[in-house]
Amino acid sequence: MNRREAVAKLLENRDGALVVTGLGSPSYDVHAYGDTDDNYYLWGAMGGAALTGLGLAQAQPNKRVMVITGDGEMLMAFGAMATIAVAKPSNLDIIVLDNQHFGETGMQDSHTGMGINLSGVAAACGFAETRVLCSIKDVDALCAELKKPAKGPRLYVLKIAAQNLPRSLPPRDATFIKTRFRAHLGLASC
Repeated sequence: MNRREAVAKLLENRDGALVVTGLGSPSYDVHAYGDTDDNYYLWGAMGGAALTGLGLAQAQPNKRVMVITGDGEMLMAFGAMATIAVAKPSNLDIIVLDNQHFGETGMQDSHTGMGINLSGVAAACGFAETRVLCSIKDVDALCAELKKPAKGPRLYVLKIAAQNLPRSLPPRDATFIKTRFRAHLGLASC
């Protein structure tokens, strides 16, 4: 499936969710849809998106948190799935854009292209719900499900086409991103 179309559908239906993006394409795709104060883009933190989402979900238990990241980042932070499963946040959804390649370093085959099933790993760790989605129709159905309360963390793997789409670069100033995100949450900037 086309990743930009899938991300756009997720964001159209975010229903107030705070969004944390992984490095590279997930950040470009979220930004391409529209730069907003409730998007938290990570730069230079490979492997940190899921755990950043966990911390945010714990700090903001009344808000839904959606992490949009890639297969390469989830592979780098494999242990994050165990940590998240043990923490059991019911307001954290992780969306993995899986093109089965390391898109930011030259499109080498990733482990998911060689049989590693991130959905299966998350299920084995104890996520409340996991699934692999292969079509835009599946994403439409997922958008409706994401609005329902969860019993714990959820992880969905979206099988996307391996494409090198034009980059839409979000702000790169980490202090600016942090400050506007905190302001959106009504927190003092520090």
